[in-house]
Amino acid sequence: MSRTDRLSVEDRIAIQDLIARYAWALDTGDVDAFVACFTPDCVVIEEVFEEPDRWEGHVGVRRLAEHYRNAPGFPGRQHHVSQSIVTGAGDRCTVKSFAFVTECRGEPPYTLRFAGYYDDQLVRLDGEWLFRERVIRLWDGPVLARFPGHGARVPRKRPPELVIKSADSSAGG
Repeated sequence: MSRTDRLSVEDRIAIQDLIARYAWALDTGDVDAFVACFTPDCVVIEEVFEEPDRWEGHVGVRRLAEHYRNAPGFPGRQHHVSQSIVTGAGDRCTVKSFAFVTECRGEPPYTLRFAGYYDDQLVRLDGEWLFRERVIRLWDGPVLARFPGHGARVPRKRPPELVIKSADSSAGG
């Protein structure tokens, strides 16, 4: 891969900043900052529960962020993202990252609520890196297909507190 086929160090730092802004906005209930992490034509797909959830555009991701901001059991959660693999050049890239969510309430030890990964499609618009697509997956299924007996997606049953009520199907289910 030649030097011109890779993203610059500045781009990679900006991408890491975007990933951090997403987590900080979600975990502090900053809906506007959360929406600002996405392109207007974005999609977020959560392939965690029996039926995947899908939120499209700024209206959809706003509804997603507002749901979590208003969910009684959500405050105290922290989204941790690490070991991001960035592939691409120019104004487009893909990012695959480990993700886990802790629940920090009361006295330690704290609870690990989620272990999985993100598959992201990013674009640079007006000099700023943004999510065009974010797919949230559990640490199971195809990512573990090289291990004997693994490879099938095993969706979790959705807990009642995480049911997202939506006015239309494009905003999640």
